Amino acid sequence: MKNSIVWNNAEKKFDLFHLQPVTMNLEQGSIMGLIGENGSGKTTLMKLVLNLISLSGGSIEVLGMDSVSQEYEIKQKIAFVPDENIFYEMFTPKEVNKITSKLYVNWNEKAFFEYLQKFEIPFAKNIKSFSMGMKKKLAIACALSHKAELLLLDEPMNGLDPVARQQMRDILQEFVEIESHSVLLSSHITEDLEKIADYITLIEKGNVILSENKDELLENYGVANFSKEDLKEIDVKDYVSVKQYAFGCKVLVKNKKMFLRKYDGAVMDNASLEDIMVFYHER
Repeated sequence: MKNSIVWNNAEKKFDLFHLQPVTMNLEQGSIMGLIGENGSGKTTLMKLVLNLISLSGGSIEVLGMDSVSQEYEIKQKIAFVPDENIFYEMFTPKEVNKITSKLYVNWNEKAFFEYLQKFEIPFAKNIKSFSMGMKKKLAIACALSHKAELLLLDEPMNGLDPVARQQMRDILQEFVEIESHSVLLSSHITEDLEKIADYITLIEKGNVILSENKDELLENYGVANFSKEDLKEIDVKDYVSVKQYAFGCKVLVKNKKMFLRKYDGAVMDNASLEDIMVFYHER
């Protein structure tokens, strides 16, 4: 399997933040979801791929090319949708089409207007009048209209209603059905990632805590419930972290089958991505 992105000890040092060296890869034909609290390093990781900020160490390969020396060639083949609005608000989508068509050699005007129609975005209205969700969908339409092979999406579901989120999930899954395509996206809506992501990468305070197959992650991790007295009998090496409540506590375990064999009778629930993110943060 070829890789769309390869991080080789890629790191970034700021005065008050350090994204520790990252070594991992994003396979073609797959969706990787980035999770972690605000300020953990998710957007920094994306900006390094785009060469919007310079590396402090290591290297990044994007679509088989060096992210720094071959930046122009790479940016013709990728699309980035940031969390904030990127459009001049007095423009209309028609004017966005006219300007953006000059930026990409493979711009597909027909596809762009088809996406606008699908997303129910008016062609001739000023973007200033659009809701946050409409602005986000306009950005996605641009991202999908120049034959990009790699999408980088920062909180793409923000501001979208449940119907639009389902529509977006369908579009992203259709996109990666072409084996050379892939998606890197960050989202606080872990429910969406559980439905569409192939891999999950958890970043906490500048450190990649885990980067694993999503299905295996959800199959292996669990949340066990104990009384405070029973917790004293559990080896701290057998769980990631604990959350205490007035009448008991919960622990996150990495291998629920092994844990249940060792602690017969323990009450175990499946762990969600949100559980995993929150428990690692508590640790």
